[in-house]
Amino acid sequence: MELADCYRLLGLRTGASYEEVKASYRRLARQYHPDANPANQQQAQEKFIQLTEAYKIITSLVRPSPNPTTQSPSIDSPQNSKPSREQTASAKPPQVKITKKSPPIQTQNLSQTDRRLKEQSYEQLQQLLKQQRFPRAIALVEGLAQRLPNDVEVRQWQAITYQRFGRYLVNHRQSEKARVYLKKALRTDPHNKSLWYEVERDFRRIEQIEIY
Repeated sequence: MELADCYRLLGLRTGASYEEVKASYRRLARQYHPDANPANQQQAQEKFIQLTEAYKIITSLVRPSPNPTTQSPSIDSPQNSKPSREQTASAKPPQVKITKKSPPIQTQNLSQTDRRLKEQSYEQLQQLLKQQRFPRAIALVEGLAQRLPNDVEVRQWQAITYQRFGRYLVNHRQSEKARVYLKKALRTDPHNKSLWYEVERDFRRIEQIEIY
């Protein structure tokens, strides 16, 4: 189930807060509990299961709102700065990591709710990529991109997530599926030269795998 579908099932907009998700689930769970619908118990049970699944998916990604911070690190994006010679030589893939010197996430044109959502999503995305939970990471960043469609930084995160999953698939010799996500990475952030470089490397690895 896609993250956006989970929000819709609970009657919420994509990116609703943890508190809103919890309140909506409780209300709908009472409404569709099988014991409360003896005439349509089977249909109510199916709806109740769907609601519970949607609630579990969202709450695994969204946490109660902490005190908002003034600064938060952002995903390293090579588009904003040219890679050094050492970086080019090592040819490391784009990484999502916390560093003390990272600039704050760009939130100047966002509401307080969207700013908090973006900061929380960034932290969750870091953890999911670190744990190689790529389907969850993709669901999270796609949901965020739907909520903030004009946010350039979120689009960069989305492209990097696709590329990281594509590289993971290459390493596991799933070439066809890897191609799909590598192409999605390029379509999402087509002007990121460093991303193109990394994707080209991944495609060359796919060719080598298929030859041998």
